[in-house]
This record gives sequence, C-alpha cells and structure tokens, in this order.
Amino acid sequence: MHLLILGGTVFLSRTIAEVARDRGHEVTCAARGVSGSPPAGVEFVQVDRDQPEGLARLGDANYDAVVDVERQSPTRVRRALEALGSSAAHWTYVSSGSVYTDPGTTGQKATTSPMESPPPEGSDENDRELYGPFKVACENEVRLAVDDKAFLCRAGLIVGPRDISDRFGYWPVRLARGGEVLVPGAPDDLVQYVDVRDLAEWIVHCAKNRVVGTFDGIAPSQPWGQVLQGMLAAVGGPAVSLTWVPADWLGRQEVTPWSGPDSLPLWLPLPDYAGFMSRDVSASVKAGLSTRSTEETATATLEWEKVLGLDRDRRSGISGEREVELLAAWHAAD
Repeated sequence: MHLLILGGTVFLSRTIAEVARDRGHEVTCAARGVSGSPPAGVEFVQVDRDQPEGLARLGDANYDAVVDVERQSPTRVRRALEALGSSAAHWTYVSSGSVYTDPGTTGQKATTSPMESPPPEGSDENDRELYGPFKVACENEVRLAVDDKAFLCRAGLIVGPRDISDRFGYWPVRLARGGEVLVPGAPDDLVQYVDVRDLAEWIVHCAKNRVVGTFDGIAPSQPWGQVLQGMLAAVGGPAVSLTWVPADWLGRQEVTPWSGPDSLPLWLPLPDYAGFMSRDVSASVKAGLSTRSTEETATATLEWEKVLGLDRDRRSGISGEREVELLAAWHAAD
C-alpha cells in the first residue's frame, strides 16, 4: 500500500507514518515541515495547504490511501479532496470526540450520538472556540466527496510518546516520585483515552483493509483506580499512598479538571461528564482496534517525560507545593 499522510511530522500523524513504514508500506508525508519532521525512511513533500494549489507538488502520484489529520479547516479538507479524492481508494479523516454535544449520558455510540452543527458561514476557521463545529464541517466535506470510501475516526484523548499536553504524563511522573498523592474523584470513576500507538496501528489497519464508516478512536473505559494501579506497577519508585478527594471540594479550592495550569488532569467531574468517559466503542473494537495495557502506556510515557524533562514547567497538573497545600487543607477539613 502507498499511503499518503497529510501531516506526518507531529504526534499522531508521525506515529501513523512510523507504523505504516514498519509494516512495509510505502509512505509519503506531505506537510509544511514547520512543527516537526517526518520519521526516517519515508518520503517527505513540503506543501502549504493554505494556498489554493498548495498540494500541486504531489504531482500525479496515485495513492492507495490518504490519511488527513487537518485540525479544523474545511477549506483545507476540501482542497485535499478535490486534488486527491477521486484517485485514492480509501480516505481517512481524523476527527474528534469534540463533535458530540451530550457529555453526560453514558454508553453513547459514534453513529447515534447528538452532535454539534457546523459553524455559521463566514466563521473564522482558526477560531478554537469553534473546534467541535468545524470538525463537523470537515466531516461533512469528506462525506460529500468520498462517502463510499471514507473512514471517519473521532479520536478521544490521545496519550503516550510525543504527547506534550501533560494530561496523561503528569500521573506516571507524580507516582514515580512516591509519597502521598492527591487524586480527584473516586476509584470507580471511569476514564477513557487511547495510546497514540494503538490509534495509529488501527488507522493503518483500516486503510489497508478499506474499513468504511464512522467510529470513535478511543479505548474502552477503565476504572480510575485501576488505571492508577497500572501506572504504579509500571513506574516503580518509592512507596505511594493515594488520597482520594471529591470533585466538589477540589472545585472550591479552584483546582480545575482535565488540563491546564493548576489542574488535576485526565479526570473529569461526575456526573456532568460521565458520558465523555464511558463511550461504547464496541464497534471500533470489532473493526480492529486493539489496545495495550496501562502498564505499557505508562512505561513509554514516563520514558518520554524523561526526554522532555521531569522538572520542567508543565502545561497541565499541580506543582508539588500546591499538592502539599491541598492535602493539608483536606486533612484539616476531614
């Protein structure tokens, strides 16, 4: 298979290129080359998708499959489809779970979940506040052009090597330090994410096997306590005690969930976001998605965190000093 990746230089798209290369496929990555570089052993073509003829440098090459990871511009998606859609036998567009509008209902499926509407005509395609609506618009472009050969993959939280968000990486690093660890919520709360390598392997599998349809690109849910125990088994280090603290108390202390400064990442408060962490991905599993253990993901993530620097300023998570302060306040109030 000759696979064209519109991207291929950063995180998911680069991992897709590595997986396809390692499986013996011919791989071409087309990108600006500003945010990163493609892996060794693949062809790289520098393009600028902001230009109307930005893909012209790809010439008349015929690709068996195309993977597009465009963030949120339907214009860029449309241009790619106009240039390549008629010749490619299979088309993957990596969308997002941000297209969904009901975060509270558990057990939702990709094909039946309520969704955002596309943004109003004339909206700024770079407006990140409209990320979900623009993802819907991008999906619509794909369906309009190549619906009979399209694989729409709505990715959830992607974690693992090359993730710089700290939404997952905060936890194995913190657990490896040992001591008393402040943990939000309760052990039975569900969390849901996908290892970037598992998602990449599935996308390559679906391209090769011409899988068509709309699917969630995320692993099955797991109990939060089980995930943390898996991380602990992977990272080793000094003894750890987990102190579970309710979401409402953390909210009163201005600790935010999910991501960002002064947050406890990966976690979302329940029941408001129960549906976001409990999607029914049985169709994805049936279509070939397989997932590795938490231990494997945590081990690889910790190695990546060491490359980034364990003591660096983080995009997500609380500082050690803030954690000590919060634990003291919790114990005093308990």
